[in-house]
Amino acid sequence: MPVVVFSSLGHLYIHLCMAFYFVIILALEVDWRMPYYELLELWTLGALMIGAAALPAGMLGDRIGASTMMVAFFLGMGACSILAGFADSSFTLLLALTGIGVFASIYHPVGIPWLVRNAGANKGKALGFNGIFGSLGTAIAGVTAGALIDLISWRAAFIVPGLLCTGTGVALLWYVGRGSFDDEIVPTKEVEQPSREHRVRVFVVLLITMFFASLIYNSTQTALPKTFELRHDGLAGDGAFGIGMLIATVYVAAGVMQFLGGHLADRHPLKYVYLGALVLQVPLLWLAASQGGLPLVVVAMFMVMANVGALPAENMLLAAYTPARRHGLVFGLKFVLAFGVAPLAIQLVAFVVERTGEFYWLFVSLSLCALLALSAAVWLPRPRTAKFEGRISETPTQGLQ
Repeated sequence: MPVVVFSSLGHLYIHLCMAFYFVIILALEVDWRMPYYELLELWTLGALMIGAAALPAGMLGDRIGASTMMVAFFLGMGACSILAGFADSSFTLLLALTGIGVFASIYHPVGIPWLVRNAGANKGKALGFNGIFGSLGTAIAGVTAGALIDLISWRAAFIVPGLLCTGTGVALLWYVGRGSFDDEIVPTKEVEQPSREHRVRVFVVLLITMFFASLIYNSTQTALPKTFELRHDGLAGDGAFGIGMLIATVYVAAGVMQFLGGHLADRHPLKYVYLGALVLQVPLLWLAASQGGLPLVVVAMFMVMANVGALPAENMLLAAYTPARRHGLVFGLKFVLAFGVAPLAIQLVAFVVERTGEFYWLFVSLSLCALLALSAAVWLPRPRTAKFEGRISETPTQGLQ
């Protein structure tokens, strides 16, 4: 039970700390009198480190133990967030944001497998619960940052989450000191594997679809606060808190959809669940390009729901078509790709804003990305029965978020 709690809190904190800057930046524009795109670019290196350091973080976790690495995750990310709150120049803020990215890279390749190894027979439920916390972290990032900015200052929006993260790390360190966790990896039984041809095809196809899906997710997460600020038509009021509430609405709904996506992936052929989620994103992203007010919020809600709803099927496909002994490597590569594309997304958003001052062409471009991902996904092998796919996926990496 403590592993479920700490892993879920870690999932909440990482997504909170990956998203709160996009609301804080709205206050920094005024306080520091810097343009939006220049402030946005300060997060580029931190976002890059989340992906670039994921594979070595996972390998280090295998060597020194997941619980020890999770202590470093909580303490390091919390401390860097606190330091960001005391930044007095763009350079010091850049260093603090980069530190957040370095320590944030630990969570997915270490924290999720840590949860799976300790979840017993209820892996699916534990992972579904954990996935909700990830979306909840993104959802409350805007609300938390907006409220703290309006009530205190943008500095508090960094410092308060940092203190909570650091406190959780101290609590985990106490549990580790008591010897409450066993980091031993227990080998799993070998199960029937698909052909090499199908494994290679699925891996290549998923490399393409994961790239575009990650670009869409990270671009959307980056752009939505500013898009809502420009187009909310009075829904958000005058403060940052209102923008945060709109963001929270979108990502709370996404968290529910991720749980439902896992339910569908357990009961239907994975290819069709995956294709369905990609099909929905094409028109929704196109609609987001021109909507405002309540229609924009509704469209944004459904497009993010479709994006994250594909994750359970995506992860189960990876697990089903990968030899069990290679799961750590393959999922490590996935996290490198998923988070490594974030700097590209940030640069894409900054480029569009700098050139046009709006987000119309951003969402049109993302709609095209969804279409390209869909075109690749149709080449996934003909689905075997959901029961057969599920049996192959019954490994420590099933359903990784």
